[in-house]
Amino acid sequence: MATEEELFANIDALLEEEPQLPPPVERARLREAAGITQARLATALKTTTQTVKNYENGRSEPKSPRLEAYQRLLQGWAAKYPAPARAGAPARDPAPARDAAVVPVAVPQPEAPATFTGPAAPAATAPVAAAPAATAPEAAASAAAPPVQVPPVQAAPRRAARPVTRPATSSRQPAARKATAPDPDPCFPHGPLAVLDGDGSAYGTDGIVLDCPAATVVELVEWTLRESGLGAPKLNRYGKNSDPLIVLTASAAVKLGLPERLEGREQRRSLRLPEDHPVVEQVGRAKWRLTQRGFGPWARVYRKAQGRDRQCVQLAILSWDALDERSWPGVSEMEPADIARVLGIYAQRVITPRGSTAVSGLELMTALRPPTKPERDPGTGNWVSCHNPGSLGTEPMDPAPPEATPEHPVVMNSGWTGGFLNEEAYQWVRPVELLTDEECLLPHAVGLDLNTAFLAAAARLVVGLSAPDHFLGPKFNPKIPGSWLADLSHMELDPRLPSPFTPDGTRPTGPAWYQTHTVAYAQELGYDVHPIEAYLRRETGAYLDPWHDRLKNAYVDTLADLGVTRDLDDRAFLTAMEQHQRTDPVLTAVLAAIKATVKGGVGKFRERPQGRNYRDGDRWPALERPTWRPDIRAAVISKARVNMHRKLNNMVRMTGLYPLAVLSDCVVYPSPGDSPLDFLPYAASGRPQPGGFRLGPTPGMAKPEGVRPMLWAVDLMEQGLNPARHIKGGDAVFDDGE
Repeated sequence: MATEEELFANIDALLEEEPQLPPPVERARLREAAGITQARLATALKTTTQTVKNYENGRSEPKSPRLEAYQRLLQGWAAKYPAPARAGAPARDPAPARDAAVVPVAVPQPEAPATFTGPAAPAATAPVAAAPAATAPEAAASAAAPPVQVPPVQAAPRRAARPVTRPATSSRQPAARKATAPDPDPCFPHGPLAVLDGDGSAYGTDGIVLDCPAATVVELVEWTLRESGLGAPKLNRYGKNSDPLIVLTASAAVKLGLPERLEGREQRRSLRLPEDHPVVEQVGRAKWRLTQRGFGPWARVYRKAQGRDRQCVQLAILSWDALDERSWPGVSEMEPADIARVLGIYAQRVITPRGSTAVSGLELMTALRPPTKPERDPGTGNWVSCHNPGSLGTEPMDPAPPEATPEHPVVMNSGWTGGFLNEEAYQWVRPVELLTDEECLLPHAVGLDLNTAFLAAAARLVVGLSAPDHFLGPKFNPKIPGSWLADLSHMELDPRLPSPFTPDGTRPTGPAWYQTHTVAYAQELGYDVHPIEAYLRRETGAYLDPWHDRLKNAYVDTLADLGVTRDLDDRAFLTAMEQHQRTDPVLTAVLAAIKATVKGGVGKFRERPQGRNYRDGDRWPALERPTWRPDIRAAVISKARVNMHRKLNNMVRMTGLYPLAVLSDCVVYPSPGDSPLDFLPYAASGRPQPGGFRLGPTPGMAKPEGVRPMLWAVDLMEQGLNPARHIKGGDAVFDDGE
């Protein structure tokens, strides 16, 4: 017989267990009964409205200490607002709370009577045909049978042994259309990635939750490759499937033997674990390898491929800042299920993340245009790897000296002193003395933001695919991509507009190197151009076309899911843009990541050397990849700047308005009203005039960036500051494609 001490010990153990919350449906009922909004509850719990929604629809569960606070609140509400008893239903004990992070929310079932007097009701799954009516003798026999007492049976809460798909839930406002996921690939039934929490729950896309028994990094890698069913199909017939991605929360990292944060000055500086760390040594002993970047925020663990099957897993550690707040705003603070949703939508529409958004942008180019393809050798009949036309190939290519950076070996070893391309993004402010009294008396300064300006410039952009050849005194041809030395300083342009030939908008002072689009625009403006010399490429192609198309669709589709669709008129578009960031933080984060992918991918074409030990003239790692192509970066930025100037010119022609300030994707105008509708050009029919800035959600079109008093803008201009960088309410990122 148990002693009193043993019984009290058992009771104390029960009291110390993790608090159990009522079912999600009951949580929502209690909050509504108390008259509290989800936003107000989120403020009290120091979390987001989306997280509260997740608590109430079963997508996630709170963690301590928020768990205890939430339980106390629900208990208080339950005492004040007990659940109404159903008519004819006997009182019974509440059902045990399920682990909502693992088991899908159950469909409410009808109350079972206390006594059993007939055949059991079928489970509420799919509709079934009605059974034939019972005959009279059968009915009489049934009525005569005594009632059978059925003791209540409670199923013990347990974790699902197999992946479980939850019912789809929406956290967006009704105006937003639902993001639809494609049918899962049979090779990767559980999607491209999972977010692993410390309790072993691996949250996948579309509500899937897997049980991960791994206790070490090696076990995690092997489980991922053998059992998880994670990965993504290739984006091009000649490409490779995407490796599975496992994102580790802080608690999961600690469970696997990793530090919660990179500690020590050397680790923080190098962003990796030291070679003698137990986890790094453990990986090596198991015959797995790490890339040259080592075990950092984005660690790639691999073995040599076996046949056609790759053996590689990508790991991302959230607490090591794997998801940069500037590219993934708010994501690191989300619940694991929501993080999985953010990354899953991004993976579906762009690519499975492989590092920073800049790295992912560059990897997307290669995934869409693989460098090689298989061809049969006519001599041996064997399949061999050959160059894939239209790609950048497998070997790095040195740029022409004017296309390189000053520290590049091509420059240092040749003694080049002939100058460099200066194709950078706009950073221009109109001189204050060129403001008119009429402009200064206008009440507002209104900013327009151009949607993914660099992406719009990449559309149908012909770039060089072969090595540059040097020409003296060539005749200019706008169809040949390359770098041209020409003198554009004699061109007289309106000083109230930035010069299209320099990033700061000032007039050129003599011969300089320009990319093809810049020189072609000089011809478009009516000037003769006589290049002095040029570096041109004979093999050309629209290398970025599939990259542009995929990212454009991702951007437009995500905006549409947020309620900003292409069929809206301008007034409805402005209203939708005011509301879209409050619709769904998950989709808002995806949209930010897509924009960062565009800018970062373009910047990676000219990645500069890093580290204190670098010496000018040495090769740095980025030079060893075929995608180190500063000439392509220059082409994108040149075309974006020309596109901007062309619209500025057309605005003067159609409205007589001149900008106050310009950035790569932002322009500020003086305005009589606080809306772009007050100064944008419209035809008599009410339709936007072609050629100027037009409102809309597609790349290259405009959306409102901010509104400030005109006196505010003039004050900044007098201080030498750019209003376009501050009109949104903070410092804008200088989008120079780096």
